[in-house]
Amino acid sequence: MRTGIIGLPGVGKTSLFKILTRAHVDAKSAHAPTHVGVARVPDARLAPLAAIYKPKKITHTAIEYVDVAGLARDKARDSALLVEMRQVDALVQVVRLFQDPANPHPAGSLDARRDFENIEIELMLHDLEQLSRRLERLEKDLKKKREPQLEREQAVLLRAKAALEAEQPLRSLELAPEEAKLITGYMFLSQKPMLCAVNLDDAEAPNISTAVERLGLASIASKPQVAVVPFCGRIEAELAELDDAEAAELMSSYGLTISGRDRLIQATYELLGLMSFLTAGEPEVRAWMIRRGATALEAAGAIHSDIARGFIKAEVVSFDHLTAAGSVAAARERGQVRLEGKEYVVQDGDVILFRHSG
Repeated sequence: MRTGIIGLPGVGKTSLFKILTRAHVDAKSAHAPTHVGVARVPDARLAPLAAIYKPKKITHTAIEYVDVAGLARDKARDSALLVEMRQVDALVQVVRLFQDPANPHPAGSLDARRDFENIEIELMLHDLEQLSRRLERLEKDLKKKREPQLEREQAVLLRAKAALEAEQPLRSLELAPEEAKLITGYMFLSQKPMLCAVNLDDAEAPNISTAVERLGLASIASKPQVAVVPFCGRIEAELAELDDAEAAELMSSYGLTISGRDRLIQATYELLGLMSFLTAGEPEVRAWMIRRGATALEAAGAIHSDIARGFIKAEVVSFDHLTAAGSVAAARERGQVRLEGKEYVVQDGDVILFRHSG
């Protein structure tokens, strides 16, 4: 899964990218138009499983983050940057609510809702331009020959155009599955799930859990397929440089129980509609990324297409039952291990052993 990081200049986008991915961006490459890195998705269930199985390797799921230069109201430049964002599955928009006299906000004042909405408009204008070009081509093609498939596509695009002209992002447009499929290939930017990452002053850290309500950000959080996660960029940058023990001590001094990095990554995961199932054994304890609602057959395919092809049964036990019992054998004695078929809907935290042929 790929997630794009966007925002105005000076809001802390590249800093957030470095915090999430632990990537080293030196002074020479800091002004590059694009940075790409991978973030490990935190999962507290892997360590207890590793304590049971003593594996040679522990593997987390991961999200790829793509950071592009700040959008600066330069149409040609911004358009080129946004084209790259079409390839991602979700967007993180960084907005700034921290003071820094040495690096003033481009607008001259701090207003998270204004900045969020301004970037939303840029995305919608980009989509509208792309959509209008397609509608022109469709109209020409339909004059030559009436094709039912093209007529259906035109109808959906006209609805999308009306939404954009009313300044409604496409993620708020309700589409039937077959309608959504007709326009999936356009990868419209305002249709992508959006995480609003609010970069705060250090002083906000002790009360970060109430920041969304206190700072008037609930109206953003209430939008369809939008989540808001506040973080303190300078503190998180410092935490990223420390080992686990030192980071825990620093977090405690600020009254934090979980890092902003972990909250942001987990929020991205949830916004994308993802969850993890687990596999465990002596060679490896591993989390696997699948969409919520995925079947056992789809989960098998996430590991390897051969396992899906030769699927016989899935031996399933919940993480809680397995760790409480101490082993699969003990969980089986308690009647907590089940054999499930291809259509079983996998639950977050299921520990699965796939039985397959070949």
